[in-house]
Amino acid sequence: MRIVVIGHGMVGSRVAADLAAADPGARLTVLGQEDHDPYNRVQLSSVVAGKADPAALALEQVGPERARVLRGVRAVRIDRASHLVHDELGEAHPYDRLVLATGSAARIPDVPGLRAPGGAAEESPLVDGVSPLKDLDDAERILRRCDGGGEVVVLGAGVLGIEVATGLAGRGARVTLVHHRERLMERQLDRDASEIVHGALETLGITVVTSASATGVDAPEGRLETVHLSDGSARPADLLVLCTGTVPQTALAEAAGLECGAGVLVGEDLACPGDPDVFAIGDCAQPPEGASGLVAQGWEQARRLVESWRPREEESRAPGPPRGTGGDLVRVKAVGLALVTMGRIERPGPGLHAPRSVRLADPSGGRFTEVVVHEGRLVAATIVGDEDAAAELSAAFTLRTPVPRDPVHLLARPLAARAAAPAASAADMAEDDVLCQCNGVTKGTVCAAVAGGCGSTAEVSRATRAGTGCGTCRSRIQELLDASRDREPAPV
Repeated sequence: MRIVVIGHGMVGSRVAADLAAADPGARLTVLGQEDHDPYNRVQLSSVVAGKADPAALALEQVGPERARVLRGVRAVRIDRASHLVHDELGEAHPYDRLVLATGSAARIPDVPGLRAPGGAAEESPLVDGVSPLKDLDDAERILRRCDGGGEVVVLGAGVLGIEVATGLAGRGARVTLVHHRERLMERQLDRDASEIVHGALETLGITVVTSASATGVDAPEGRLETVHLSDGSARPADLLVLCTGTVPQTALAEAAGLECGAGVLVGEDLACPGDPDVFAIGDCAQPPEGASGLVAQGWEQARRLVESWRPREEESRAPGPPRGTGGDLVRVKAVGLALVTMGRIERPGPGLHAPRSVRLADPSGGRFTEVVVHEGRLVAATIVGDEDAAAELSAAFTLRTPVPRDPVHLLARPLAARAAAPAASAADMAEDDVLCQCNGVTKGTVCAAVAGGCGSTAEVSRATRAGTGCGTCRSRIQELLDASRDREPAPV
């Protein structure tokens, strides 16, 4: 079977590796627009913060003996009638099945002065000193411009914006964080939680401006100097980082006549409704359950797709429904700020069997916790300013461990610890408990890798994929490594 994958990012490289492993006889071609080998984009804000080395972001990739991988080569046209993908070098790639994993692009706001003059508005380059944070080149550009401090404006206070703002502030920059809504991270935080995050950011030395947007940019001779805001203020800036969301990369699919909405429309089988030989996964796709924008969903789609294509009585199976991978847990990688959200907090209605919620707001202490419990399980929570509570509640949520039906008990530390401690320690987790939520890797799989000779988190990650997503499970991997060393007999 001839399979072409368009996209060599976190999801495209994952599905290519899985396809190569599942079907050694497949003729696999991968087209990747970036010159880089696949890397972990989730950690780009950590690179900007100086907490991660770009060299450590590398992900597994398919060897040349298993696939033809074309780096820095863009697909320009899909000929569905002839089952061909044409690239920018003029080569045509035949396929029996085509996987679109084109991801998303940074959303660039329409702000006067943001782009260099001349050329089409959407094609002109951004002026010197303005950059999104979507790829490794962006991260390196930001670091070059912000090395040693300077005046920085971060536009957008979603998850990425807060990560970038805290990271650059930690490197000595004077940061102004601008958000167009009254609430920060409005998709995850209510007003009370947002106000506490607002205060915590200001404690870190970040100036936070809400209910404002950029209205213009001064860039004499093409170099950024000032950002003008809708509140009438003007902010001096050596660097403007755009954290204003993303847009699915659907142009190729649309030009091929595939139906697109907020992404390439696919069914539960991940195939396009108008063409059973074309599939879409990751940020470029719009599946029936909706797109989360988190890598865990794309990796789960890759797993489902490859599993459905495994030979089974000479027929392929339809992918099953998505399985839970902790993909709706968001841990903000913000230097100096503990902030985790999970599930979706909605105001519970009346009734004996309705979800129950309780919250604790401590503005003076910079802490906020809200939990929602339904039928003895934690179904949603927001935690600000409390690393221990975040760890305990995250474990209870992802492992679906039983919790008290009265959510008040989860906010009392002794009871919370007693309810969630079995999941908070890797040593006490069951073998079949999921340790890495991004990849669905169990503790037993990690322990087997350690027993098989893996002696570091990097080696465990290469062997099992655990720790290659958001990275929050690496401390548990290290805990298991340390426990294994403690059990080793002393040398005679």
